[in-house]
Amino acid sequence: MIHSIDVEITAPVYDTEVTDRIAESISTIFPGADPEKRHGELTATVHDLEQFSQLLHRHEILDTARGVFFDNKRGDSFSFRLNKQAAFEGVVNFVVDEPGELGEISVHVSVSDPAVEDVIDHIAPPTQEGQPLDTDDA
Repeated sequence: MIHSIDVEITAPVYDTEVTDRIAESISTIFPGADPEKRHGELTATVHDLEQFSQLLHRHEILDTARGVFFDNKRGDSFSFRLNKQAAFEGVVNFVVDEPGELGEISVHVSVSDPAVEDVIDHIAPPTQEGQPLDTDDA
């Protein structure tokens, strides 16, 4: 299934932080991202969430991810926030309340094609008894 998506990634850079480490955190979770520093933050855009989806599968957090995505779905887009430190280690850890002291990576996904729900199903498919259901064959 081909998706047409724009993924906008932003992360604040505090005076006590090393910009390259934050850039590496972003690139670890979103390969292909080329973070640029602007006005105290790093920004990047990617058009693929395959590596991110693989991490969700590997860490067996598909149901958690689906909940976060659908809770933050607005029209043809959805957003989520990730813990910076966990991202640096290659781990997806969603921020659902207040960010930790190191802050967060904010991600906004705009979907052009297909429907946003289909993109979410592809990235984080529904599960049954902990096993992902293959929604791409439906």
